[in-house]
Amino acid sequence: MKSNKKIPLTQTLRKYKFLFDTLKSSSEGYIFLCDLSADIFFVSPNFSTDFNFSSEIMIGFVGHLAEIIHEDDRIFLNDLDNFLNAEETKNFTAEFRLLDKKKNFIAVKLQGKLAIHGQEKIFAGNIFPLTKINFADEVTNLPNDKKFLQAVKNELLYCRQKNNFGALFVFGLDNFKIVNEIHGRQVGNEILKRVADEVKKILPEKIYKLDGDKFGIIFKNADELTIEKIFIELQRTLLQNMTVDEKNFSFTISAGTVFYPQASHDYLILQKYLDAAFDSAKRDGKNRNVIFNKERYNRRVRAIYMREHLQTSTEGGFKDFELYFQPQVDARTKKLIGAEALLRWHNPRGKMVAPMEFIPLLEETRLILQVGRLVFEESIKQLKKWLAVQPNLKISVNLSHEQMKDFSFQEFVINCLERYEVSPSSVVLELTESKIVADFDFVNKQFENFRRVGIKIAMDDFGTGYSSLAALKNLNCDIIKIDRAFVKNILTSDFDLQLVKYIIELCHSIGMITCIEGVEEFAEYEILTEVCKADEIQGYLFGHPEPPKIFEEKFL
Repeated sequence: MKSNKKIPLTQTLRKYKFLFDTLKSSSEGYIFLCDLSADIFFVSPNFSTDFNFSSEIMIGFVGHLAEIIHEDDRIFLNDLDNFLNAEETKNFTAEFRLLDKKKNFIAVKLQGKLAIHGQEKIFAGNIFPLTKINFADEVTNLPNDKKFLQAVKNELLYCRQKNNFGALFVFGLDNFKIVNEIHGRQVGNEILKRVADEVKKILPEKIYKLDGDKFGIIFKNADELTIEKIFIELQRTLLQNMTVDEKNFSFTISAGTVFYPQASHDYLILQKYLDAAFDSAKRDGKNRNVIFNKERYNRRVRAIYMREHLQTSTEGGFKDFELYFQPQVDARTKKLIGAEALLRWHNPRGKMVAPMEFIPLLEETRLILQVGRLVFEESIKQLKKWLAVQPNLKISVNLSHEQMKDFSFQEFVINCLERYEVSPSSVVLELTESKIVADFDFVNKQFENFRRVGIKIAMDDFGTGYSSLAALKNLNCDIIKIDRAFVKNILTSDFDLQLVKYIIELCHSIGMITCIEGVEEFAEYEILTEVCKADEIQGYLFGHPEPPKIFEEKFL
């Protein structure tokens, strides 16, 4: 390297030279100080000696580093360049390998700080050796996640220069955790070695061993068809028995794929997208490859945020929840006989979110247990007020399967009715057919407990499940609510008409009341009442869900 002994010091460097000289004699590792306005920097004497620099004062900090950094690690220099061009005080950390005087690569860590004071802009910090940076997986001896990340960075840099494209692909063994739990980690490690060997036989690309049982591969110039063929080949290979410790093992695999640069040029964003695609494969049933989709990812992120906001709303006194009520009328007289309480929720921006979006999240997080009690009590309070105007009015409240499993809920319901002095016969609890059919014996037993105290039970969304007619045979309920899906073609389809008519006749024969949901046209209403003999109607024809005050003005 050329000598830089005669380089004149800038005013800034002269100002801090005393401090630098003090630190360089008392600090471990290598220290540096750079005046970025002139790109002149100090390094401690040990740095100059160990890495064969001819001087402790040099021009071009990044350039000198670039000459001795391992080729695979040079990608970080782009990050360093961007960092040094910043206009605010901030910190920088990086790990890489430097070629020392003996021509050996030494793993080091750089920690520095960019400081700006008036016209002064300096970069100072230290570089210290790391006793060990593992770039290989200890079990399979494949390059590890650090190397995978470096390779991705390098590929993205090459991609920008050559206008290239490709795919990042991650796969993992399904249910591998069970192997470790039952057969021990030693057997598990041997399986991972075998998997690595088998995959290397069928793929020319470099394979990386990531966390746990995950493997990563970078496919250059790959499209969806290429990735599909590779995934099928991996499935076929790993489904074949491998014998370890006299036991046979075979595996299905789950995988995630993200294409670059279509998804992003940023390796951190690509890594996030890749993880999301892989998690989706696991979550959606395993044994599949999920290709990253921005729309699906945004829905997932939206759901995550929604869970957090629902938690905040629940813990904050249910401030963003409110109840709407939709009228139910007697099919023959068109007179109001009841109302269904429907939960509504506003996100932090005040926008109302569709129930089909937030209610499943309430059930997943079990927040429905708290929110469900709020819904029931507020419905009973509202009913108490309306009974003074219309004594025979009934209220229908939707019930979650999670609430059915809460054995204290029935006690809460009875206590609530007693406190507000409302008759149980004025209350209908609704549960969707799919939830009833999925856990028939348990749900039926709980229904009977509610009916015993006088509360009516309704099967909601009848016809959307898989065992609709079979459920009617032994179901302990009072009302069958027939889904809109049966109604929408009733004017044009004789089959749909006869089917609805048959269901209503069947329900009547076993003493059940029928309520038709989703009635929107007067012609539908006429045929449902005159031909099908429906008992109750609920739908936009007679009223949309409304807040309590508007409901009162319109219907009471």
